[in-house]
Amino acid sequence: MAEHAQRTFMDRIAGQALAARRPVAALTADDDPANRKNMILLIQLRWIAVVGQIVTIVFVHAVLGIPLPLLPMGVVLGALAALNLASLAWLANRTEISNRALLTALILDVAALTAQLYLSGGATNPFTALYLLQVTLGAVLLDIRSTWTIVAITCVCFAALTLVHQPIALEPAGFDDLFGLYIAGMLICFVLDAGLLVAFVTRIMRNLRERDARLAALKQHAAEEDHIVRMGLLASGAAHELGTPLASVSVILSDWRRMPVFAEDPDLAQDIGEMQSAVQRCKSIVTGILVSAGEARGEAPGVTTVHAFLNDLVDDWREVHASAALAYVNRFGDDLPIVSDSALKQVVFNVLDNAFEASPHWVGIDVLREDDRLRIEVSDQGPGFAPEILARLGTPYQSSKGRQGGGLGLFLVVNVVRKLGGAVAARNREQGGAAVTITLPLNALSIGAYPHGQ
Repeated sequence: MAEHAQRTFMDRIAGQALAARRPVAALTADDDPANRKNMILLIQLRWIAVVGQIVTIVFVHAVLGIPLPLLPMGVVLGALAALNLASLAWLANRTEISNRALLTALILDVAALTAQLYLSGGATNPFTALYLLQVTLGAVLLDIRSTWTIVAITCVCFAALTLVHQPIALEPAGFDDLFGLYIAGMLICFVLDAGLLVAFVTRIMRNLRERDARLAALKQHAAEEDHIVRMGLLASGAAHELGTPLASVSVILSDWRRMPVFAEDPDLAQDIGEMQSAVQRCKSIVTGILVSAGEARGEAPGVTTVHAFLNDLVDDWREVHASAALAYVNRFGDDLPIVSDSALKQVVFNVLDNAFEASPHWVGIDVLREDDRLRIEVSDQGPGFAPEILARLGTPYQSSKGRQGGGLGLFLVVNVVRKLGGAVAARNREQGGAAVTITLPLNALSIGAYPHGQ
């Protein structure tokens, strides 16, 4: 088992990456998750428009005494409210909203605004400036072609309102300063327009920033998986190339051992025996690389329990590192059946090996159950992590060991744990040294999570 524990970590994880890797497709305008949030914002804006129009109509009709066609305007308000309810019901069963759906929603809002303006003076109504709100929202939410569509529609509607509209009868209200009334209406419209733009465009831009961050994370994950695949292909190719010379060396050593000149010298015979053991170990490693390159989880997993898995892991590591003082604390609690995953075992081995390199005299491993998650913390008494390594945890070639090609250990650990649905965190301890925490969902290790035949 010690030989198995000492196998190269990279070949196990590269094999897993080759089998589990899937292409990460870039989000298009039609399946952008941010569009759903933006559609919700448009629905909220429509509710504000309904309330605002009710308040405005009541104030103009009842307070200012300006007669308005209440029934047709009420029908438009009812249509807006019905559109909102229908939009909410439609949105409840959808996780992705297309650019066309956003365009349709804005066109319907422009149509409702045009209908209300038609019923209340047309282009002479100071609230025609609300068209700019629709154009601005279109510029932020839609693609270029759809944005120009909104611009064209609003221009056509405004031009039509200059020719066709129902005039407002202001004479019975007794207004002497009509220009002052118009300026007051423009001021109210400006304040309303500016407030809504700031409130909603700010929230829309936040949604777009979240979308950009999600895209950047997807691209980073894809680049990391490609990196692992390249390493897996390199390891597999090297294993094929090493197979023949290792077999030749094994045959030569067997011949030497039978030769009298070596058999009669105990020291030479012992040296040959050690060389044969080393060659056999190399052949086992090469075989493991080739086997793992075709399996998603390395070697065939077996059924075990959390305590047995951890106890075997600790025993194997102690056998390899007899000089290390490993402080093992198991606070998991009631035992649970799981599948013994060699990839996970190599992950913990790698973290323990890194801790041993930083602190040869003492390494600690603390196991704890947090609800439905397994937490494994490996700590040491070494110099700790540099700030730049903590800031870019899991990025390849970020190493404090100062050698070319270093820094792949934590990179591979982070990627394997992430594939299992877990997370890796690192920190520097207050009492000195560093600690790496691996958190895994127990359902990812359960027997049901592994398909039959794996």
